[in-house]
Amino acid sequence: MASAANPTRDDFAALLDEQLGGADGGFEGRVVKGTVTAIENGFAVIDVGLKSEGRISLREFSRGEDEHGLVVGGEVEVFVDRVENADGEAMLSRDRARREAAWDKLEAEFGEGKRVEGRIFGRVKGGFTVDLDGAVAFLPGSQVDIRPVRDVAPLMDVPQPFQILKMDRRRGNIVVSRRAVLEETRAEQRSELIEGLAEGQITEGVVKNITDYGAFVDLGGIDGLLHVTDMSYKRVNHPSEVIEIGQTVKVQIIRINADTQRISLGMKQLENDPWEGVAAKYPVGAKISGVVTNITEYGAFVELEPGIEGLVHVSEMSWTKKNVHPGKIVSTSQEVEVMVLEVDSDKRRISLGLKQAQRNPWEEFAEKHPVGSTVEGEVKNATEFGLFIGLPGDVDGMVHMSDIAWGISGEDALALHRKGEVVNAIVLDVDVEKERISLGMKQLEKGAPAAGAAASSSGLKKNEVVTVTVLEVRDGGLEVQVGDDGATGFIKRSDLGRDRDEQRPDRFQVGQKVDALVIGFDRSKKPNFSIKARQIAEEKEAVAQFGSSDSGASLGDILGAALKAGKE
Repeated sequence: MASAANPTRDDFAALLDEQLGGADGGFEGRVVKGTVTAIENGFAVIDVGLKSEGRISLREFSRGEDEHGLVVGGEVEVFVDRVENADGEAMLSRDRARREAAWDKLEAEFGEGKRVEGRIFGRVKGGFTVDLDGAVAFLPGSQVDIRPVRDVAPLMDVPQPFQILKMDRRRGNIVVSRRAVLEETRAEQRSELIEGLAEGQITEGVVKNITDYGAFVDLGGIDGLLHVTDMSYKRVNHPSEVIEIGQTVKVQIIRINADTQRISLGMKQLENDPWEGVAAKYPVGAKISGVVTNITEYGAFVELEPGIEGLVHVSEMSWTKKNVHPGKIVSTSQEVEVMVLEVDSDKRRISLGLKQAQRNPWEEFAEKHPVGSTVEGEVKNATEFGLFIGLPGDVDGMVHMSDIAWGISGEDALALHRKGEVVNAIVLDVDVEKERISLGMKQLEKGAPAAGAAASSSGLKKNEVVTVTVLEVRDGGLEVQVGDDGATGFIKRSDLGRDRDEQRPDRFQVGQKVDALVIGFDRSKKPNFSIKARQIAEEKEAVAQFGSSDSGASLGDILGAALKAGKE
């Protein structure tokens, strides 16, 4: 049994355990200092005062300052994972020791909002891994830089500051941001640079980036936006037409927003404003040439000179083409002649007319085709009230259904014609202001009285009985003519006889002569005839001359006597 003066190794271990709170609660899970007793076969042998030494791979000393300070006999802090493993060795870790120390330091710095230094050493899904002096943090891809970075190689393994966004020691989770540091630094630099700038100042910058709406120009550490509308007075479809990345440009500072620290730049402000004196240069009513630069749903923009554009509204594009897309009338880059309709220098707007630069087609038609002249055209459309005829000069004229044919109803007359049919007509009226042309087709029929002729010109009088010749048999009645070259007229189906069985057009033949009564004239002074009216008139005359049926004589007796008297 050992004496108190000469304690054994076991006595010493028990005494140490008692001092540290026992084997399990003393060394394990703690960071302790140890001495390097040997470096061999890629391992460092560390003595931390336990029953046995521990071995730590040299790879755990490969990052940071330890790679230069690891020597036999030197001291180093390690983490005791287990006091003794299956081989009787202590389970030690330099990484865990550095990590625990780093966590203590990081928690303090995170609480104070300080930046921390680290190195990006790996790439993982969604971002990168950062070594914060032993503690591994996650750097999301969106937090690497202010703008997307295509190549992160220059940032790898380079000591640089980071801002801790979130940390959870229990889960071992740390999220850092490099972008937050850059934004803060840039904000400080921007504030200093903005103090040295003023609105209206002219300076130079380098084009850093080009977008669809403009370009960002570096003014020496601070960016300004050069909007596409401020690049030139002329129309610019895309900024790349004017500038390119890396180009040095001279710009004017238009506006500085102190709250957002945004700077608006302009290039066209350094040029002469073409809108000065534009009202005198382009007076209302002047005809000028221009080039179509842009076509929209509501019209087309025409460039009169570089920087000066006017709008031709869709309603001012064509005399005859209504409700048509402007792209079907003009095309981009086409040179056109336009008329200035209105100039607003304050709003920088010029209203132009395309059709006003051309002659009014209705005026031109009226000159070439006066009232009474004959024209030929194609039936463009048939409506419930008439026919629309395409005429020379790309204009349309209308034949009202009452002016299509003699002696038949308008509905029946409309049914005689189809779309695409070529017809002849006479010009009845031209209204230039209302853009209307009235035509007539029946006025060209044989025997029709001339437009505006008096009723007596045909030699016929109302209630006169005449002998007519059947020219045409129709379902609606008979087309007839007085004599060989007299006036033509129509006998309606209902006027072919008093009785219903007599009101059949098919009982007549072309060339047959019949007696009929002139019952009136239409708007064109063309006569209308009636066999029925003639029969009724003859009956009344016979009754008046040969007796009344009230005296006992039958109507047949009276008409027979009248007929006999007529023969004698």
